[in-house]
Amino acid sequence: MIAKTRKTVAVVVGRWQLVHRGQEALFQAAFAVADEVIAVLGSSYRSRDPRNPFLHEERRQMLLANMTADQQARLHFLPVRDYFDDKRWNAAVAFGVTALAGEQADIVLVGHQKDHTSYYLSNFPRWRQHLVARLADVDATAMRNVFFEAEDADAALTVMAPYVSAPVRAWLQAWSRLPEYLRRQAEHAAVAAYRRKYTAVAYMTGDAVVTAGDQVLLVRRKGPFGEDLWAVPGGHLERGEKLVACAIRELIEETQFPLLPASILAALHEVATFEDPLRSARGRLITMAHHFKFPEMAMLPEVLGSDDVKEARWFHRDELPAMESQCFEDHFVILDHFLGLIEG
Repeated sequence: MIAKTRKTVAVVVGRWQLVHRGQEALFQAAFAVADEVIAVLGSSYRSRDPRNPFLHEERRQMLLANMTADQQARLHFLPVRDYFDDKRWNAAVAFGVTALAGEQADIVLVGHQKDHTSYYLSNFPRWRQHLVARLADVDATAMRNVFFEAEDADAALTVMAPYVSAPVRAWLQAWSRLPEYLRRQAEHAAVAAYRRKYTAVAYMTGDAVVTAGDQVLLVRRKGPFGEDLWAVPGGHLERGEKLVACAIRELIEETQFPLLPASILAALHEVATFEDPLRSARGRLITMAHHFKFPEMAMLPEVLGSDDVKEARWFHRDELPAMESQCFEDHFVILDHFLGLIEG
């Protein structure tokens, strides 16, 4: 009796935030060594920003645009959110790959050693590795800069021709006709201006996660960063200010929270630092988030959006899991840390 050969499944991990020829080479290598391929779509479910201008469904479409019919039939997609926690991220990728490939599959991780962001290749020691030589002069960040900084998207796509395939350029050309392209251009420019102004290695901010029973206080942002996205109140630390005082000050300024600072401080329940270098597209912003936990109230404190927010509003905790893609930067991760919103 002939033993059945195990299915080989290649895993290719990336954000694919503008698919270029170097990334296409990874997939061609993956299809050459495996029966099936799983594309892990990093930074999924979150809101758009200059580092992540395309939703995971849009990135799926870009990747499929380059595939033959046979390759499309052999390709699976695994969206994975940002946890800013390697242990949770590794577990989510491993669980998702096993669910798609099956317990008995021979898994091979296909990638190239790009820079410090490629450290994930060593996070899965049970999988074989297949390293691919990196194509020189192809970089997704540079391609995004060309695409979003150009006055004429069609001209930008012409310049990108040596680095981005015709099917992807056609997809990007169609996408550039949507209103979202102008919004992405505006925020891209705002972040570039912010980085020119704020040049220190890192800046500190203080955030306030405020709960009253099962109610959670959020603010809807004004532009230019994350306009209309929901966030926890917070902002930059001022000279000579303690971080908890910063969080309380920003809470009062942004929501007109009616309690005295001493009463707010008395409700402090937990503090956590969020300092992943990629948590904000604006640069290295390290925040100390403070959970102010009030008991359930018959009447919630009245709040009003002011300062640099459009609106302040209480949400029931059960509403928050469905709002992940509407949250600013890593604020859903901050909420999850204190409130346990993500299962698993």
